[in-house]
Amino acid sequence: EVYFKNLSKQKQKEVMEKNGNNHKLRVCVATCNRADYSKLAPIMFGIKAEPQFFELDVVVLGSHLIDDYGNTYRMIEQDDFDIHTRLHTIVRGEDEAAMVESVGLALVKLPDVLNRLKPDIMIVHGDRFDALALATSAALMNIRILHIEGGEVSGTIDDSIRHAITKLAHYHVCCTRSAEQHLIAMCEDHDRILLAGCPSYDKLLSAKNKDYMSIIRMWLGEDVKTRDYIVALQHPVTTDIKHSIKMFELTLDALISFNKRTLVLFPNVDAGSKEMVRVMRKKGIEHHPNFRAVKHVPFDQFIQLVAHAGCMIGNSSCGVREVGAFGTPVINLGTRQTGRETGENVLHVRDADTQDKILHALQLQFGKQYPCSKIYGDGNAVPRILKFLKSIDLKEPLQKKFCFPPVKDNISQDIDHILETQSALAVDLGGTNLRVAIVSMKGEIVKKYTQLNPKTYEDRLELILKMCVEAASEAVNVNCRILGVGISTGGRVNPREGIVLHSTKLIQEWSCVDLRTPISDALHLPVWVDNDGNCAALAERKFGHGKGVENFVTLITGTGIGGGIVHQHELIHGSSFCAAELGHIVVSLDGPECLCGSQGCIEAYASGIALQREAKKLHDDDLLLVEGMSMKKEEIVSAAHLIQAAKLGNTKAESILRTAGTALGLGVVNILHTVNPSLVILSGVLANHYVNAVKDVINQQALSSVKTVDVVVSNLADPALLGAASLVLDYTTRRIY
Repeated sequence: EVYFKNLSKQKQKEVMEKNGNNHKLRVCVATCNRADYSKLAPIMFGIKAEPQFFELDVVVLGSHLIDDYGNTYRMIEQDDFDIHTRLHTIVRGEDEAAMVESVGLALVKLPDVLNRLKPDIMIVHGDRFDALALATSAALMNIRILHIEGGEVSGTIDDSIRHAITKLAHYHVCCTRSAEQHLIAMCEDHDRILLAGCPSYDKLLSAKNKDYMSIIRMWLGEDVKTRDYIVALQHPVTTDIKHSIKMFELTLDALISFNKRTLVLFPNVDAGSKEMVRVMRKKGIEHHPNFRAVKHVPFDQFIQLVAHAGCMIGNSSCGVREVGAFGTPVINLGTRQTGRETGENVLHVRDADTQDKILHALQLQFGKQYPCSKIYGDGNAVPRILKFLKSIDLKEPLQKKFCFPPVKDNISQDIDHILETQSALAVDLGGTNLRVAIVSMKGEIVKKYTQLNPKTYEDRLELILKMCVEAASEAVNVNCRILGVGISTGGRVNPREGIVLHSTKLIQEWSCVDLRTPISDALHLPVWVDNDGNCAALAERKFGHGKGVENFVTLITGTGIGGGIVHQHELIHGSSFCAAELGHIVVSLDGPECLCGSQGCIEAYASGIALQREAKKLHDDDLLLVEGMSMKKEEIVSAAHLIQAAKLGNTKAESILRTAGTALGLGVVNILHTVNPSLVILSGVLANHYVNAVKDVINQQALSSVKTVDVVVSNLADPALLGAASLVLDYTTRRIY
């Protein structure tokens, strides 16, 4: 890590020497509307905060300067940025011809501005027609272009404009792995692509805890409660204006019928927006008691409004991108965002002939709370972008180079641009210790933290949050991108809701505990929770002997006995989440009492607790220690002493272990006759002591059709943490959003 940091500093030093020791990078940021400013503002603040490296010029054009759209240039002034130039470039008319004329007007006015500013680099955002004019002007005037949010896929003409700007741009900052792959497929130079995440997430992920009730009341009224209102934001689709206006009418009808307080934002300046405003006025939205219609909401306040809304509806990219950071339900209407990556909080209504389909979607989504999604960013985009800007060598040739197929491998060979490893935060809640680890996609434990597991619920949850926050912060330093949090815990778990239903006796105060909500809220990450036995099976499926095996069973032999069943490549949970409680298979009607209250369970014979109980009995009768063994007076008798005594020839210890192995073997035979797996994996500290006994019992007791089953000992060093990581890595990499 130190080596990488020193190398990075050295490269930046070399770049500054090449560019001239006293030369600051002159950066021109051009913003056209309220939406792109929300993405550009965090970068502008970052540039302004480092005057020793950068000079910032701000150019404002487009709908920022139109009264009907809120004169949003004022929020740039309120953020204390000096606006160098204001360019009135919008030709009114709000139709296709007006958009073309606006591009032409911008192309006429921009050359004079760029000649005066002479920037080293221009930062252009997104896919608007104004941005195309900016990129065209800069490219023809030999000014380097950094394009933000290239490579993404959506509906309408925006796709074509976005990809056209990509071809003009010299450098690219993208938000998702898929966008990066699209840029590479478009023959862009991989060394000039930065996967940074969305800059707006740097602000989003620190915003939710601010005072929000005053903001909600200001925009929606004094009587409105959180999660009990709707935010609506719908724009025209320029490739099918007539249909998008019809969809807007149906949306308003559905919202009127749904009868909830709704904040409606005016559409953008695209062709068709004038007709949409007419529809709003025709339906009396501006005077309806349930509606508040506004031209503009400052981004800081807009964040709070969508974060605490019962639902957002419309076709804005904000709905499928930024709102996922809060887990707010979203209804995405029409085709404008087709192709965008979305979290599970987004419900799509691709087409609607009546208001009923939209109304049904509102009934399904309103008031729900989803896990927070970080598909588009992790809150660290701006530091990455600033580092990328500092690495630009102005002495390099300006002419772009395209990397035609075969495409370079997606891992950069430039040590300064090593891409972060997709990773998970894994949490293991054991009876004694609480462990948190950063686990890579390949199953490497990059960093691990261990603390004693507190006895009370409050202290335990506080420690989990503290350790996870610490690990998530460290992940940035070790080049890891955290995709989510996976939690392995003892007891019965509802993985759909992320709730521990009933705990084992080893973990106190751990029943009816919602783990997903507080951890997801604190980290702004999706959270998955499952039983430790199920997690062990998932670890084997992804990293161990179970990889590629369709049907197998994992048995954990440790303090207790647990396990997981994988059938047709999927984990079995059961109707009440009680499947695979393998330790409580009864193998004797009059056997020893189990911690569950029953008698004759496998766990009562073969668990570490059971062996410790038998070892204490032998020790109390002076029958445990044999020649070659010794114990200190204060030393606690454990299962390890029983195993050691058996190895040294203690016949009674040997008999106890033989009985334990037989009990475990009988349980495995029952499993074979029930689910018929092709593989049984023994995991845990006692697995090596039981494997031969289990094989013997199968040969003696099992039906001939299942005797061919393979019984192996796990080769995974830490199945609990790897299994918790698998909850995240399996879900996030196989799901098609």
